Amino acid sequence: MAGAPFVLRAQSKTDRPTAAVIGVGGRGSGLARTAMDFADLLAVCDVNQKSAKNIAKVLEKNGRQPKAVRDFRRVLDDKAIDAVFIATPHHWHTPIAVRALEAGKHVYVEKPASHVFAEGQLLIESAKKAKRILQHGTQMRSSEVTMKADEILKSGLLGEIKLSRGWSIEPRNHPAPVKDSPPPPGLDYETWLGPAPQRAYNSNRVNRWRWYRDYGNGEMGDDGIHDIDLAVWGLGVDSLPVKIAAHGADINLKGETEYPNHCNAFFQYADGREVLYETRNWAPYKMHGFDSGNAFYGTKGFMVFSRRGYFQTYLGAKEEKGPGLRGGHGNREHVKYFIDAVAGRKAPTFGPEIAHRSCALVHLGEIAFRLGRTLAFDPRTETFPHDAEATAMLTKKYRAPWGFKTSCGSLT
Repeated sequence: MAGAPFVLRAQSKTDRPTAAVIGVGGRGSGLARTAMDFADLLAVCDVNQKSAKNIAKVLEKNGRQPKAVRDFRRVLDDKAIDAVFIATPHHWHTPIAVRALEAGKHVYVEKPASHVFAEGQLLIESAKKAKRILQHGTQMRSSEVTMKADEILKSGLLGEIKLSRGWSIEPRNHPAPVKDSPPPPGLDYETWLGPAPQRAYNSNRVNRWRWYRDYGNGEMGDDGIHDIDLAVWGLGVDSLPVKIAAHGADINLKGETEYPNHCNAFFQYADGREVLYETRNWAPYKMHGFDSGNAFYGTKGFMVFSRRGYFQTYLGAKEEKGPGLRGGHGNREHVKYFIDAVAGRKAPTFGPEIAHRSCALVHLGEIAFRLGRTLAFDPRTETFPHDAEATAMLTKKYRAPWGFKTSCGSLT
């Protein structure tokens, strides 16, 4: 149901692979707790050594405690580790993932897998070259709700799915600007910046990095990528769009952020099918009863779907209720699926191609928003034809020594 499976059937030295978690903030600490149920967790890593030591102590199990590491390169150099989970700020996802693949590790990378469009291409190339698994942390793909919904979408009950709509409606609060200051004790701020431009420490930018373009992808790329990923899955497309438009606005926005708190993005595919996405961070109410959700519109009916663990179908002009289901969010199942794939018990199906098709919409939508015009895109060349300005925004500059050299050229 997740698309064409990745070609590699992985194997581990034992039936219970070894793993490490890089970035153990809120999401990373949760991944660590789940991963240790399915793998031997040998290390936890964070640029804040206190965070790494604290979670290592919490994770002590059967007298065994994972090592607390500050520099991720120590994790990658450890040949005893089979797989890594990456839950850092977005700007570090691909730089660490590529180096982990090159070191022979299997990779579970949190969403969005890429910070800019070109990184998605690099992840595909790197995973194929390394012959290792790369799984995207869009966990609803592994929920029983998604699997059942997939059967219905493919059954023809709703006819041909022509339009997919995703939304993220979660009110966000942003702090007032603060002055730069010295980094707090215990934080390796230079490594935290990594490939991002050099600048003085600022607590807003470090603690709320999602809302600054140097480090994060705003609402659309942070929480919205879940709904965009499901919009792409529900529509059933296996390519990138040919036309993109986006509009954003600051509606009742207070505090510091580099992203609008209301954005609408539109993506049209070569066969005429469309994806619509809306983020509405100023509204206290929901859509179809869900703050994060999707609707898939077919020629015979439609489905309301949410990664909160729900779908319901509506059939015909009278919108009579059809099949529906409430269930889980796929968190544990997605981690287990990755570990099972690493151990060779399952063929991996949530690979870099799928991640790139979904994350690409975040990046293409952001480019259209920033340029303020409708863009024509060529899925074959993965460029904007005759639009050098837009094509240049598919990548970014990397601070040394964190750039890449690839068969397609250098990303520096």
